[in-house]
Order: sequence, then C-alpha cells, then structure tokens
Amino acid sequence: MKNKKTLIMGIIIGVLVVVIGVMGYMLIKGRTDGRDKDGQDSTQNISTDVTDKDLEQDTSDKAADMTSAAKKGDDADGKNSEKKSVSFYAEIGHDSTWEASGKICATENINIYNKTSSVVSGWKLDVIYKGKPAIEDIWNGEKKINEYTVSITPADYNQDIPAGGSVNVGYNIASDDLTVVDYILYIDGKEYRGSENLSADTSGATSNSVDAEPKDGKMNKVETTDKTDKTLDVTGGVAESDTKKTAEDGTPFDNHGQLSVKGTDIVDESGSKYQLKGVSTHGITWFPDYVNKDAFQSIRDDWDANLVRLAMYTDTGDSNGYCSGGDKDSIRGLVDAGVTAATELGMYVIIDWHILNDNNPNSHIDDAKEFFDDVSAKYSSNHNVIYEICNEPNGGTSWSDIKSYAEIIIPVIRKNDKNAIIIVGTPNWSQDVDIVSEDPITGYDNIMYAVHFYAATHKDDLRNKVKTAISNGLPVFVSEFSLCDASGNGGIDYDSSDVWFDLINDNNLSYASWSLCNKNETSALIKPDSTATSTITIDDLSDTGKYVRDKILGN
Repeated sequence: MKNKKTLIMGIIIGVLVVVIGVMGYMLIKGRTDGRDKDGQDSTQNISTDVTDKDLEQDTSDKAADMTSAAKKGDDADGKNSEKKSVSFYAEIGHDSTWEASGKICATENINIYNKTSSVVSGWKLDVIYKGKPAIEDIWNGEKKINEYTVSITPADYNQDIPAGGSVNVGYNIASDDLTVVDYILYIDGKEYRGSENLSADTSGATSNSVDAEPKDGKMNKVETTDKTDKTLDVTGGVAESDTKKTAEDGTPFDNHGQLSVKGTDIVDESGSKYQLKGVSTHGITWFPDYVNKDAFQSIRDDWDANLVRLAMYTDTGDSNGYCSGGDKDSIRGLVDAGVTAATELGMYVIIDWHILNDNNPNSHIDDAKEFFDDVSAKYSSNHNVIYEICNEPNGGTSWSDIKSYAEIIIPVIRKNDKNAIIIVGTPNWSQDVDIVSEDPITGYDNIMYAVHFYAATHKDDLRNKVKTAISNGLPVFVSEFSLCDASGNGGIDYDSSDVWFDLINDNNLSYASWSLCNKNETSALIKPDSTATSTITIDDLSDTGKYVRDKILGN
C-alpha cells in the first residue's frame, strides 16, 4: 500500500514539474518575442508615441515660426528695397591732409544739405572722431569740443539752410586718428544721425555723402572720401572706392563753376558760400616770367589756391604802363597768357586795371573803356574771369569820382558779360569801404568792393572800416594785402596778420596776396635769391610766402 502511494505522488510531482517547465518556457519565449531587434523593451512604445506627438507639435510650431520669420523677412526686404528719401544730411571730407608735431592734420570741409522745399533756420552738428580732436581755426561757424566730439553751430550769417540748398562750414583739425565714427545733425528738434547702413536717395548727393534719417527711423552709414579717393567708414576701415571721384578731386572751377554775389558773400553755382584764396602777380611787365601755367599750377596744387590776380599797371610813367607808352599788344599778350593758364588749370583769375600813380581812374577812362570792352568780349565765355576795374584810387580821389567812373565801365563789361563779378576800388588806396557802404552802386548784380591792407600799417582802424561795411551789407573783396608795412617792405607783423585772417575767415572774405615775384622786398612771396619761375617749391618761398601758403592751406 505504501509503495502504491509513493508511485502516485511521484507521478503527480512529475506532471507538476512538466507543467511548470512548459509555463516557464512559454513565459521566457513571450518576453523574448516582445523585444525589438535593438533589444529595447516594447513597453517603451507608450513613451515613444507621446514623444512623436510632441515632436509633431514642435515641428508644427517651428514651421509656423519659420513662416512668420519669412514674412517678417519679406516685410524687411520690402522696406529695405524702397529708397529712403533723405531730408537732411551732411558731407564730411578732408580738403587736404598733412602731419605736424606727430599729429595727423586736415582741413575739414563740411556741407549740410536741405533736400526739402522749405528753408530751415538754425542747426547744430556733432561730429564724432575716433581720436581726440584739436581745432585751431573754424569758418562759417562756432565750435565746442567735448572729448571725441566736435559740436558746430552756425555763424550769424549761416543760420539758414535754403530749400534744396546747403550751407558750408570748415575747420583745421589735428588728431591721432581723424576717422569719423558718426555724426548727429540737429534740425527743428530732430536728430539726423549718420550711423547704420541703409540705401538712401539723396537726390543729387555725391558718392562721399554722409547720409542720415531721423532718429526714429533707419539711419545711414557714415562715409567720407578724401582726395585719395578712399572710403572712410564708421568702422574705421579704409577701402578703395570704386565710385567716381568726389567733387573736390576736380579743379576749383570744375567743382564750383561760375561765381556770383549773394549778400556779402561769394557763392558758387550751387548757391553755397565760397572763398577765393590766392595770389596776385606783381606788375606783369616787370615780372613777366611768373605769368605761366607751371607757376600757377604750383600755387594751385601745393598751396591749395584757387585764384590768381594779374596786376596790369596802367601808368608807371614809362613803357611798363599800359597807358603810359607801353606796348599794348605785348601787355595784352601777357594778360591773355595769364587768363589762358588759369583757365586751363580751372582757377579763377582777376584782370586788374592797376591804377596807382595815376591816382584817379578817370585819368585814363577812354583806355579803360576800350580795354574792358575788348577783354570782356574775348573772355565772355570764360566764366572764371573776374574784372577789377580800378586798383587803388588815391591822391584825394573821392568816392563820387570812383562811382561815376564805375558807372561808365560796368555797362561796358555787362554788354559782353552779363554775370561776371566786378570789383570796384575804393577811396584812399582801397581802404574807405565804410564810406562806400553808405552809397553803393545800384542797378547791377555781382558787384564787389576792394579793400587792401598791409598788416604792419593797417590795424584796428581799417579792420573796423571793414566790419562797418560788412554790417551795412557791402560785399568786400581783399584783392591785395601783405604782412609788412604799406611800402611793401619792413618787418612782418604776424600778430596783426593773424587778426586780419580771423576777420577774413570769420566773414568769408576772398583774398589775393601781394606778390608772386622774387623782388627784394618783404611782400614778395618768392625769396630774392630764388630763380624759380615755373615749378615753385616751399624752399623757394620767402617768410611771407610761407605764411600765406599756410593760411591758404588753412593752417
């Protein structure tokens, strides 16, 4: 019985073992079949499904963002593709550069443009440089310096920017780095800034213009171009420019055209104030060798001069005078050589009827009528020619005498040349401009009046006469001056000369320095031991010549 029970229990245990074994096998197989080919548990499929949904949503969101961004980009491109109309902007450029005392120096020339149809009154310009600036001279404005910024405000006569026109200001600057970083132009309570590059329509601005839009709009990149035709940008980099050269790379006449008189100022054909700066010959019959193109070109290129005055003496008591026995054809040939040379160089030229010993211009009025009729007809298409009809009336010649002479000669010129500037001499060796300002010539445009000074003789008394004349609205031209006494000799008075140049530059007066020759006198611009008559270098210059050259350069 016991053996039978043992057998049954063994069978049951065996069956259970088999069942357990089969179940274990199936369980293990099921788990193995549930794994993917990478060995990852299929239970993770739940999490994967959630992640895919998240990715779908994320992709959708990104697509929407990209569409929005693309739309914004299109809008921006659309805006940028439209030309911005620039109402007010500036051009900032170096007329000339040099080095002194370890600094880079330049004559900075700035034009501020108004492209609107209305006159604007009052402006201010902040020019920000990369290096700290120092300024010695400024014209047509006033300046303040704060660290790297030069703040410029207009002179009393330079407040208004005409509709569609411009005003000019300039100064001599020295710095370690003259790169213009930015500028801010203030007009009518708005700021026009020169930063941020944007395509802009300046409607006639030159390629070196520094353009700007109001502070609440897009701005334009600051660019200036110097005479080497390099573009100086706000980053301080210098790159060759592939645009055509700026206006200042041409000749004076190419750049400024026919001049006229507006108020007390000379203005160029665009209406911008302009200053003639140059030299006068001595009597062309005494020093004919200096009347040549090479000499004039030296003065133009090395001095930055734009003017030559041809002094043709009328009565010297001998054959050197046009009206005192001189060979008129030969003398006229010298005048023509001078006009031709200046015209080919794009310089302005004064034909000077140089009365002196004859005292009263009426002494040779018939010769004057014939001469000015001939030359004004001959040069009627030379719009660089200026006529000075009586150099220095003296010997008690009154303004009434001079005025009556001028009212005969001016119509002779106007018959042939309607617009040329005409300079009329004034009493007392062309000093009494204050008297003339009380009774100027009327009925004609583009008439100016001569004042002559010799700095060691003529000081505050004559300067006050000039100030009075200008205050009375008389356009004054310094058609002859020097640094010594009235004899043309004696010592140089640098202090008085400096004061004169302050007056000249403050009032935009044009001037011609006496005289381009090597005569052994203080006023001669060439040293007496120099034989140079064509190419004239700084080594050929007298002390007067060096001073005048520096002043013309703006030093």
